[in-house]
Amino acid sequence: MLNLEIKTKLTGKEVSEKLKKYFGTGGLGLDLTEEGPQCLTFEGGGGHVTATFCPEGEKTRVNLETQEWDHQVKTFASQLR
Repeated sequence: MLNLEIKTKLTGKEVSEKLKKYFGTGGLGLDLTEEGPQCLTFEGGGGHVTATFCPEGEKTRVNLETQEWDHQVKTFASQLR
């Protein structure tokens, strides 16, 4: 299990859109199983990716938790900086 936290200049809406594009249909193909205003959970391949994000000053704090998708989550996080 991996738990990673980063800060980005993107808005929460932009983070949500990038998460869906990268992990969901058209990307890695994981199923979006939960969606809230500041939280998304994807499942598939025997694991999951859960992302929570909230504004913090002029940036957005993003917490990514995963099981079985460590490399992909690290790659995604590097694209948000």
